[in-house]
Amino acid sequence: MQSTSKTKFKKDKYRQARGGYSRFLEVSCHHCDKVILIYQKDGPGELKRMYLDRIIAPESLVTLQTLPISKVSELVCPKCKYILAIAYVYPKEKRNAFRLFVGAVNKKVTKLK
Repeated sequence: MQSTSKTKFKKDKYRQARGGYSRFLEVSCHHCDKVILIYQKDGPGELKRMYLDRIIAPESLVTLQTLPISKVSELVCPKCKYILAIAYVYPKEKRNAFRLFVGAVNKKVTKLK
């Protein structure tokens, strides 16, 4: 999966608040191994939620960040139709995100070309 937008890290207050350490993750379905998206993970720790403004590819998921959270549906694997996450507003930062179900996805650090 290639990014159609810039492949540089987004640098903003959220990245700086997490120590300035970022990497791109290839997120895939745990059940069928289909690659779902490319995500910019900032800071250390587990991947519990994915902020919509950090999704790099595919374009169909990148455009979700412009929608109100009530219009964003759950994240579903396009191959096996398993529900991977639900959309919600992360209360601490008031940011739109997907809350991942435990064990629903696999992730792998990747480099974008």
